[in-house]
Amino acid sequence: MEALFRLPGAVRRDATVEAWFSARVDPLRLMVRPWFEAMRACGGDVREVLHDGCPVACAGDAAFGYVNAFNAHASVGFFHGETLSDPAGLLEGSGKHMRHVKLRPGRALDEAALRALIVAAYNDIRRRLGRMR
Repeated sequence: MEALFRLPGAVRRDATVEAWFSARVDPLRLMVRPWFEAMRACGGDVREVLHDGCPVACAGDAAFGYVNAFNAHASVGFFHGETLSDPAGLLEGSGKHMRHVKLRPGRALDEAALRALIVAAYNDIRRRLGRMR
């Protein structure tokens, strides 16, 4: 059985996540906020936590997605992104499991495809959790 990345401190709404988004005016953080909101909206079991300095979305305590902002780009990432269907070719990365979508100011983004990845990542983690019961 595969191990899931568990964050037992995840809660329904984490004040530190809100603080991350509002700590300073950062256009890249503002760029990823709607995508984190999309993760929050996936289901009633979605919890969140600030982990390694960035907002992470979980189904219960099992992490499925995160957002982060850097100097020149922002990212929307998925903990089991290697298994997600990505017909639009948005996912980047070559790690064992994780993949991310880079967002850059002024660059077009297939928003429908990113929404589909978020929903797929949530559904995937729910399936994984169901197999563990």
